[in-house]
Parts: sequence; structure tokens; C-alpha cells
Amino acid sequence: MAESTVIPEDLKPLAPPAELRRAPVVENNRRLGALTDQLSQFAEGKIPRWWWILFIPAAFCATVLLPVALVYQVSAGVGVWGNNHPVMWGLDIVSFIWWVGVAHAGTLISALLFLTRQHWRTTIGRAAEAMTVFSVMMAGLYPAIHVGRAWFDWFMFPIPNSNGLWPQFRSPLMWDVFAVNTYLVVSMLFWFMGMIPDLAVLRDRATTRPRKFILSLAAMGWTGSARHWHHYEKAYVVLCGLCTLLVFTVSSIVGLDFCTSQLAGWHATIFPLYFVIGAVFCGFGMILVILIPLRKWLRLENVITLSHMDKVAKLALVSGLIIAYIYSMEFFIAWYSNDPYERWVFGHRLFGHTYWFLGWILIGVNVGVTQLLWFKKIRANMKALFVIGLLINLGMFTERFVIVVGSLYQDFLPANWGVYLPTRWDVALYAGSLGAFFMLYLLFIKFLPFIAISEVKGATPQGNPHHPLGGAKGGRS
Repeated sequence: MAESTVIPEDLKPLAPPAELRRAPVVENNRRLGALTDQLSQFAEGKIPRWWWILFIPAAFCATVLLPVALVYQVSAGVGVWGNNHPVMWGLDIVSFIWWVGVAHAGTLISALLFLTRQHWRTTIGRAAEAMTVFSVMMAGLYPAIHVGRAWFDWFMFPIPNSNGLWPQFRSPLMWDVFAVNTYLVVSMLFWFMGMIPDLAVLRDRATTRPRKFILSLAAMGWTGSARHWHHYEKAYVVLCGLCTLLVFTVSSIVGLDFCTSQLAGWHATIFPLYFVIGAVFCGFGMILVILIPLRKWLRLENVITLSHMDKVAKLALVSGLIIAYIYSMEFFIAWYSNDPYERWVFGHRLFGHTYWFLGWILIGVNVGVTQLLWFKKIRANMKALFVIGLLINLGMFTERFVIVVGSLYQDFLPANWGVYLPTRWDVALYAGSLGAFFMLYLLFIKFLPFIAISEVKGATPQGNPHHPLGGAKGGRS
């Protein structure tokens, strides 16, 4: 056996002072096997009571309320909604834009932060990716049904039909279909591929034959060899790049649906950027709403730490500040343009006689409440962050309503003015989509690895071979 080389003390690298050392992403003072046990426990153990309390109402909304609303709307027509003239777009498009927004923070956290080598994303990336997949599913539901005759949805695809009609490729609505479907496919690939190493872990730990068979199929023969990891990491980077581009593509096209029109309050070139930032802001709010309860109920405080929630809150603050700047620019451009219609629309958003209270909710939440995130005590208070996350989602839903309905209900001719009020079928469809989202998410956290086990291990001190706890020492401790 070769004799080990002893490095003289004066040649050893100096360790940085304790106050300058960066804290590890995940504090783990146990062996890596104990971390695997902790992260796999919920998927392998019994279903707790809180899961059933949340799952039963969500499943009712998804399996009863949503199908009833869909069947009635398709059979009776969109007249069952509150849409009227001139408000041809109502809660259906508002909900569509809101769901697209919720979907984007997941891709941003997993893809963009991975490309920028932000290792703290490892503990919350999987949860955000699942949020993206299920949100895009809910968003894709609305373009399919708001056209009225849903059985003609295939006209939106580039398939020639018997009447010689072709899709209108110059329409942003057509590109909405392409963008949302592409985003759904790429997001599902990105989400599933990231789970393959962890599915193999659950496969090796499975105690029943049916479970082992299903997980073996899902793991696709993963063995953890160097060749598998090499191909996995190359494909992961490619999908990260595609997902990051699609974040900007999808919301930009949704913004183009509005800004290509001649309607006051819509035709603004800032809309593509506006919708991208708004989507990210809304998504970070949903991340706070989902992760804060789950980290407590699943006892993952040592994995999803206060530092992670602090970083999510800071990103929400940054996106909220950009949103506040865009709001100010909208009002400034409306004033500077000297267009009486534009000035009138933006004046009535805050000082009108119908939806003025929604305009003030929009400003008060998205601009005012967000400023609380400047304070570290607020960012360290999980209850306050949860409430702020709920308010952000409320504020962004209100913003969509103000943009869509607030610009439509009073157009150029006073004879065409009308008030839009959502009917019970509008609300039932939205509530059903919310229930379907949370039902799918609860099924995900119960039967699939909620945290990326392999990535979290690499972010622990034991995963660093140069750390005192790393290497063989960390494995045996």
C-alpha cells in the first residue's frame, strides 16, 4: 500500500474565519441514510389526517363541481357565464392568465436558478416544478372552452379540415395554443426527468411487489452509474434552457393578445414584459402559500430552512418592485400620451364608479403589502409570509380582472357600456380548477418524492468531499 503524503502545517491552506464561512444550504448533522429516510418517509408511510382534510374538499371540487360546470357550459353555451357586450372576455380569460402566472415561478426557480448555480433551489425546486405542471394543465383548460363550441377546438391546430379552412397564424390566440402546449410538454419532461434518481431510491426501498414494479417502470432502469449521471446532467441543462425561454415566450404571447388591439388600456408595448414579471410575482406568492404549511406538516424545517423562505420572499419583493414601476409607467404613459380615452380608462380604474375598489386592492396589495418584505422580521415570520403569499395571489387575480374587464366594460361608445358580474358558473369553473390543482398536488406529495433527495444530499456538508464531515467520514457518521 502506498504511503500517504503528510502535508506540512505551514503549507496547508488557511481556513476562513468562522464569521466569513457561508452556512451550508441544508444543515445536516446526521448520516446521509437518515436524510433519505426522512425525505422518503411521507411517500412510504401512512396517510395523515391533515392530508385527508385537505384532499376530500379538493377532490369534490375536481370530480364533481368541475365536471358539472364543464358539461353544463359546453351543452348550454358560454351564455351561462356573465360575459356580455362589450365584456366579451370575463372570468374565463382572467383565470387563464392567473393560472399561467402561477405556473411560471416553478420553472424560474428550477431552471433559471439552476443555470445560475444557485444551490439553494435544490430543496424547493421539485415542489415548484409540480406547481408548474398542474397550473399549466388548469390554464390550458380555459382556451379550450372559452371559444364556445369546444368540439371545434381542433381548428386551432395546424390541421387542414374538409372545408378548406386553415388556422390564422397571424393571430396571437393561435400562438397561445402552441406556447401553452409546448410549455406543458417541456415542463412535464423536466419535472419527470428530475425525479428519475429519486424514483430509483423509492424503488430500491419498496416492500411490496406492485409498488416495486410501478416504481421500476418509472425509474426507467436507473442504476446511478457514471454514464447515467452524465447523460442525465446533459439533458437536464438542455431542458433548463428550454424551460427558461418558454417562461418568457408564454407570457409574452398572452400579453400580445391584448397589446395588438386598439382598445384603450390594452394597446401598450410594455404588456409582454408586464405579463412576464406579473406571472413570476404571482408564482412566488403561490410558492409561499404551498411551502410554508408543508414544511411544518412534513417536518422538513431542517431541509426547507428559514434561509430558503427568506430568499423566496426576497425574489417576491424584487418582482413586486418591478411591478410597482410598471404600474407607475402605465399611468405616466396614459397621461403623457394626451389620449383622452387612455386617460379616462386609467382614471376610472382608481376613481371610477363601478370597479374602483378593485383598482385600490390592486395597488394596496401588489405595491403596498409587498413593501413589508423589506423587513427581516417579516421574512422570518412564517405566518406573516403565508398571509402575504395569499394576498399576492389575490392582488394578481384582481390585476387580471382590472386589465380585462376594466378596459372592456366602458368602451368608446357610451351606448355600449355594460357591467360584468360573474355568474355561479364562472365561479364554479374557477373553484373546480382550484380543487383539481390542489388534488393533483396532494397526490403528488403523497406518492412521489416531494423533495429532490439526490440534489439535497449534494447540498449538505456530507456531500462535499472537502468538508470535515464529507467523504467517507460523512457517510459513516
